[in-house]
Amino acid sequence: MRCEICGKKIIGKPIRVKIEGSVMDVCNDCSKFGKIQKQPEKPRKAPRRRVARTIEPVYEVLEDYNRIIREAREKRGWSREDLAKKINEKVSVIHRIESGRMEPDIKLAKKLEKTLKIRILEKFEEEETPELRMGSFKGATIGDVARIRKR
Repeated sequence: MRCEICGKKIIGKPIRVKIEGSVMDVCNDCSKFGKIQKQPEKPRKAPRRRVARTIEPVYEVLEDYNRIIREAREKRGWSREDLAKKINEKVSVIHRIESGRMEPDIKLAKKLEKTLKIRILEKFEEEETPELRMGSFKGATIGDVARIRKR
């Protein structure tokens, strides 16, 4: 390594100095021209924490959600306007949901469930697929993997 000021070959460790705002690696002779800086410590890698992956349940709206919502609203004697005010939605949204032209998203479905005290969401159970580990497929091609997944 060479001194960044005089160009002499540095034998041993260079000295890090700050000269007029610039930090440089210099030889022992040139170190008197600046303020000696601390050697930067090697950044320590924080140990990675393993976070347990929690699989969030996937919800699905029941097929006859529109009938359930309409019957629950009528049972309470509420108009569409009343229900819309209670869940802070537009009347047109309530109308489209009750007519079956719009399926409520999960957030809206939860609001409707809570307000009307009904159940229109069900947990969607996914079949667990075995994890494919690449170590067990030594020499496998993409075509082999595609065939394995089809089975």
